[in-house]
Amino acid sequence: MHLAEITPSIFAGLGLSDSKDTLGIGESPHGRECLFLIDGLGEAALNEYAQYAPTLSNLANFGPVSTAFPSTTVTSLTTLMTGVLPGAHGMLGYTIRVPRSGGRLLNSLKWDERVDPFTWQPVPTLFERADAEGIRVSHVAAKRYEGSGFTSAAFRGAKYRGANILTEMVEQTALSLKKSPAFTYVYINEVDVAGHSDGVGSEKWLGALAYADQVATALVEGLPRGTRIWITADHGMVNAKEKIILGRENSLLEGISLVAGEPRARHLYLDDYHLSGEGPNEVAARYREFFDNRINVYTRKDAIEVDLFGDVVSDASFDRMGDVIAVPLDEIILIDPLRVDLESSMVGHHGAMTDIERLVPFRTVNLN
Repeated sequence: MHLAEITPSIFAGLGLSDSKDTLGIGESPHGRECLFLIDGLGEAALNEYAQYAPTLSNLANFGPVSTAFPSTTVTSLTTLMTGVLPGAHGMLGYTIRVPRSGGRLLNSLKWDERVDPFTWQPVPTLFERADAEGIRVSHVAAKRYEGSGFTSAAFRGAKYRGANILTEMVEQTALSLKKSPAFTYVYINEVDVAGHSDGVGSEKWLGALAYADQVATALVEGLPRGTRIWITADHGMVNAKEKIILGRENSLLEGISLVAGEPRARHLYLDDYHLSGEGPNEVAARYREFFDNRINVYTRKDAIEVDLFGDVVSDASFDRMGDVIAVPLDEIILIDPLRVDLESSMVGHHGAMTDIERLVPFRTVNLN
């Protein structure tokens, strides 16, 4: 099962045309569907620390499901809300080079006013499609995300209902589901924040997991009867054990003009000299030799041949992806020399294709 199948399957149960229930979840019992996404909560972590999340752990287990590559928020949430893979929607990572910009990077979460989100991510969202067919669609999340470039790219079409505290969150979600057919997406990020700063399993992370369980409990207790609740995530997380600064006492920056992506999913853009001929293969070979095959390395051609971003790659995605892509297999992180302090201070990371990072929960409960 794949993250790209979740929202189309739920909307198929609400009667959305041209949407297929590939997961076999069935018709919506009462036309009220709530999808609660917990940023950063992998399936493995939820199972290991189940005692801190009794509500989440005791829901009917429909998963796990796999995320797309890279296993990171902007890519996963756009995949979730469009039902297509990254090669089609174009959100290929945390930071990506803007083509023909002179080397400017787009931080996909913070965005850039010079980039039109509707052009950058042109695939209609499930929200847009559902709204056009009379399904009430809502997005409940912190007020600071409303109107952002990323929200416009991945979540356009839904009524945004800002909620900064738990009581507001439940109140806005319940209100959005009063009339059917309705679909409401609820998002929190405390688990992800705690994982980055202190690591999975830390005291701060366990507190964030307990809060996520508290939110789940409040939704179960506070939403209208007849609502079906689904719970999932965008990625898991690993705690870094080895940190490699690119170009620091190594030749890993040779031939590279720009570093993008994130420490566990690097897009590397080559200088003009290394773009031609065997340049990309030479850079890829250098990485494989240095890491002794502890990372997967792809040239752009390789990435397309193995469907790294899916079996469809748009012209825009082709232009955006790195000339070389480096993906660690164990707990290594590849640090951008321009971001050493920030990236090395983080304990938890994600983006690669280990099961811990790519497998996320998919659980459900019917409020009868």
